[in-house]
Amino acid sequence: MIFVHLKLSVLFICLCFGLFLLSLPVSAKPILNESSQHTLQDGPVITIAADSNYPPYEFLNDRGEPDGYSVELTKAIAQVMGFKVKIVMTDWESALNGLYSGEFDALQNIAYSEKRASNIIFSSPHSIANQSVFARIGDPKIRSIQDLKGKEVLVQNASIMHEYLLENNIDAIIIPMRTHTEALRQLSAGNYNFALIANLPSLYLSKEFNLNNIHPVFSPVDGQRLSYGALVGNENLIARFSEGLAILKNTGVQQKIYDKWLGTLGKDTSLLKTIGPLAIYILGFLSLIIVGIIVWNSMLRKEVEKRSLQLKAQQEQLIQADKMASLGVLVSGVAHEINNPTGLLIVNLPLLKSAWEDALPYLERHQEHQQITLAGLPFSRIKEEIPYVLHEMNHSTVKIRNIVNDLKDFARIESEDHKSEVSINHLVTTAIRLVDTSIRNATTRFELHLDASNPYIYANAQRIEQVIINLIINSCDSLNDSSKSIRLTTSSDTEHNQVIIQLEDQGCGIEAEHLSRLSEPFFTTKRDQGGTGLGLSVSTGIIASHLGSMSFDSIVGIGTTVIVKLPKVKK
Repeated sequence: MIFVHLKLSVLFICLCFGLFLLSLPVSAKPILNESSQHTLQDGPVITIAADSNYPPYEFLNDRGEPDGYSVELTKAIAQVMGFKVKIVMTDWESALNGLYSGEFDALQNIAYSEKRASNIIFSSPHSIANQSVFARIGDPKIRSIQDLKGKEVLVQNASIMHEYLLENNIDAIIIPMRTHTEALRQLSAGNYNFALIANLPSLYLSKEFNLNNIHPVFSPVDGQRLSYGALVGNENLIARFSEGLAILKNTGVQQKIYDKWLGTLGKDTSLLKTIGPLAIYILGFLSLIIVGIIVWNSMLRKEVEKRSLQLKAQQEQLIQADKMASLGVLVSGVAHEINNPTGLLIVNLPLLKSAWEDALPYLERHQEHQQITLAGLPFSRIKEEIPYVLHEMNHSTVKIRNIVNDLKDFARIESEDHKSEVSINHLVTTAIRLVDTSIRNATTRFELHLDASNPYIYANAQRIEQVIINLIINSCDSLNDSSKSIRLTTSSDTEHNQVIIQLEDQGCGIEAEHLSRLSEPFFTTKRDQGGTGLGLSVSTGIIASHLGSMSFDSIVGIGTTVIVKLPKVKK
């Protein structure tokens, strides 16, 4: 009984203290400063420029400090990746010019465009921003971007919408403003016709400054990706931000920051402001026992939910860690920024071919009077060789582009629930393209046999590709002689309505006592070769989540056979 009374007393005190804290204004609650939240590793400070007037993404708060969704996200990435950042608040034009001049290392909230991509590299996006045309209430509305022709349109100087109007030759009278606030106030005061600016910051600022006579009337473009951006040459820096952002997404931290700043915008989250602290005290005392039961049940439920989220986050981290390890193997031979020269070749090769075809009649007429040699070859032979060379160059360039696109698709982070009907043959051929170098280095006898019926499965294509890549790389690693073969086959089991992927290799094989442990996390027979023991464990989990199975059969010195079975989609 003493312990029961003690527990009730402690619960009563905790409830009263909690109610007291709830009744305090937000500004009175304890706030952890940066130094108390984490201790960063020693190293160079990365200077990040931000727009001081772009709430709720980034702005100066009442204490004159950087604040907002992007600011908090940047600090969280710096913490998880272990580097220091300095956030400099300024106007957008100065931030962008400072990036180009080298004054700042990166921008934390820059929209992607093809023009900017020629000088700037972008991280994976952390949010989507919509742009709107704002007008005064009662003024004539517009329904297309062409309606802005001849009209005075306010924009933020050097913003993505400023660039959009200039590049698309809208013939609007462009009025650049330093900040969103200046543009909104000018429009609200009756000056100029429209403002083409970011939707959410503008609504936020209109509410803050009581600009009630303006509203959004039209969205000229789709939502635009906001990312971290740095000058070309700082790929390592952007890679660190992308990796940190991926970790925050997989662990749910990014979603919490998003919900804090963007998910509850416009909602009054303080019940106490409505009913008052005194009513809360009375309700708490009168309902002490009921509240105690509710709190206890809530604590148990939250603990279960917390553990579930932790387990899911750990699984996602394992999948991403294995994926990044595989990706490191795949891209080891890919040159830096291969897309730009490849695109140049694809554009220029048809021009070169056309020039050769136009010049050919002149060369043939000249050949009638005088024997011509080009590149040390007679004209009769060069006439046959040039079309073939141009064709092969174009074919190889397209092949390079396809490989790079496949790598980009593989590296993109997708939710586990992102599933659709996909061809198993397509997944297998895509995976083979990605590991083509590993296959050619391992064996001269690679065989591929695809099911002629081209069966479909309902799956997350990226995850199934990851499984196939892991299995192929394991087979390549097991071969000690390039004359040994690897055979990959897809087939259908109509009786059990299944699609079968079978991979056979003539590698070194696996000891019998190890077969039952292949799906265990961190178990590997290749520890001395840098193996992590995650590949097959993650692959087994992926196949199980797709209601499939994966089995192994191996004989030391003979080889290994892996059979993956997945439910088939009825067509």
